[in-house]
Amino acid sequence: MLLSDAILCRGKRMFGHYLVTSKNFGLITVFFLLLTWNSMQFMKTSTKELELVDILEAIEITELKDLVVFNDDVNTFEHVIETLIKVCKHTPEQAEQCTLLIHYKGKCAVKKGSYEELRPMREAICEVGIDAKIL
Repeated sequence: MLLSDAILCRGKRMFGHYLVTSKNFGLITVFFLLLTWNSMQFMKTSTKELELVDILEAIEITELKDLVVFNDDVNTFEHVIETLIKVCKHTPEQAEQCTLLIHYKGKCAVKKGSYEELRPMREAICEVGIDAKIL
């Protein structure tokens, strides 16, 4: 068994087993291989930790905002429901629930997201005559 064969064994248990049963290794070589194997495991952990740090640094923290639609005396339930389905991609049930909240509470946060995501939705809602703001 060569040194490279011992390092490239299939698994941790097999690696230890080969070291113990091999007749060609002396005590110093066995110690060196175990030390090398432990170093390889440490290097794997360190690499994973470094990758995790890189990933965390790459994530941009975005503040989530609410797209709030306000009640008025002009727009009908159907108009608001159709607009929420079209613009915000709500299901009919979700749009109806939001419309009821808008009517009875005076406002409803119909979507949550970054300012960049919500801005075109707000503009589309306002274009059809419904009052909306990003808060």
